[in-house]
Amino acid sequence: MSTATSRRARTVPDLPPFKPSLVKAVFRDVTPMHVSRPAARAAASVTRTVLREIIDGASRAAAEEGRRKLIPADLLSAIGRNVELEVGDKWYHHSPTFRDLTGDLYDAEGVLVPLRERRGSRKPSAVAGAHRFEAGVRKLLRSRGVTAVPVMVRDLDGIASFFLTGLARDAAMVVREGGVKRFGSVTLVTSDEAATAPFPKDLVGALSTRSGDARTIGRDDVLAATTMQLFGGAVRQRALTEAREATRNASAD
Repeated sequence: MSTATSRRARTVPDLPPFKPSLVKAVFRDVTPMHVSRPAARAAASVTRTVLREIIDGASRAAAEEGRRKLIPADLLSAIGRNVELEVGDKWYHHSPTFRDLTGDLYDAEGVLVPLRERRGSRKPSAVAGAHRFEAGVRKLLRSRGVTAVPVMVRDLDGIASFFLTGLARDAAMVVREGGVKRFGSVTLVTSDEAATAPFPKDLVGALSTRSGDARTIGRDDVLAATTMQLFGGAVRQRALTEAREATRNASAD
């Protein structure tokens, strides 16, 4: 393998599959605030980390059955084994994969509420825009050495869309409120797992207050939003670490 090919093999997988232009489009759906380049890169990186963890969990479930093509049952298995992966859960009401998890909804008279009424008459932007994530999801699947049936790809698109939409909303709230006002940390482990390192106190302090332009979402606002979107476990720590690394050399405009 040539030096140039070797260099590409090392660097290409590190590039977030979700382009900054897509990230900024999602942010525009929920806030008129300007999104800085480091913020867009951080949000793309966090979304990549979360989707990669979900795909890896589903891949392990598929491997137990000798498969490399993922199916919805693998997704349910991954979430069932690691509650940290239960993100973008508003998508669940729009996918038949999660029907057994969301259950039936009844009104005050005890009458079953039709699924269409439950979803609302207006399709949420995260549902309407889920297809925008397909190219990135397929790229991420390839990078993990697996494929997925179309309905599984659709679920991953929807989860990514709802997760990033929630991240954008929380980042905008951090800017409006001047920092994280609802900070908490919950570490989830099973009896045979070692607890992850506690969330650094210096970072807690740094994210709980902010200074700067009140009309611009910056990298640290996205990091703060990440602590609100993810449980305090290994996935959150990886997401924060990789987002910092991804934005190390990004300009602030």
